[in-house]
Amino acid sequence: MKNIILYRRVSTSEQGRSGLGLDGQLAAMERFCETDGFVVAGQFHDIASGKSPVSERQGLRDALAAAAKLRCSVLVAKLDRLSRDVAFISGLMARGVPFIVAELGVDTDPFVLHLYAALSEKERKMIGQRTREALAEKKRQGFKLGNPTNLPEAGLLGAQRNASNAVEFAQRLSPVVRGLVSAGASLNGIAAQLSSMGVPTARGGRWTAKAVSRLVARMPVEVVNPIAGNWS
Repeated sequence: MKNIILYRRVSTSEQGRSGLGLDGQLAAMERFCETDGFVVAGQFHDIASGKSPVSERQGLRDALAAAAKLRCSVLVAKLDRLSRDVAFISGLMARGVPFIVAELGVDTDPFVLHLYAALSEKERKMIGQRTREALAEKKRQGFKLGNPTNLPEAGLLGAQRNASNAVEFAQRLSPVVRGLVSAGASLNGIAAQLSSMGVPTARGGRWTAKAVSRLVARMPVEVVNPIAGNWS
């Protein structure tokens, strides 16, 4: 049995008072510890924004100190409980205290954690940029923003943004998928490999053959054609 320190975070005082989020994170981490043979040696939490530095997170500072003293890892339910910022994640890793993300598994390579954080950060920035651009365009066209009568248009814009983000996500993963196909991997094989690497789907879930098929359909033609030929 191995010691481990639990760390949870919620972003608002309301969540902290009501327990929303904290209980769910704890339950996920306890299941992980039971399955993988860890003993909880301490648990800490913060009610703070994910953008807050370590200096403003007493719970995270205490978790790091406890883990360093016991020479064990810090466990979080999901990587975004630490932060969605790559620089923040890199800075924590540089402190020498290993992190385990329950959602990704105990054997996730630090490089994959960086990749996961980078994808999350990129998606957040793209969504924010597209939202601003869409709102600015609607305002230029004379729409009254926030008017309930515009809900259908807003829903359409959201769907268009999601579709665009999915295509860009597929393009970023196309080199990896193309390499796996060249090695003879099937749809199920690619799903298993991406899952074992800890790479999330565009929505943060786990890979299936169907999810890989949807991913491939969004890739550039020069990638899709060879892949389709390999599976035909």
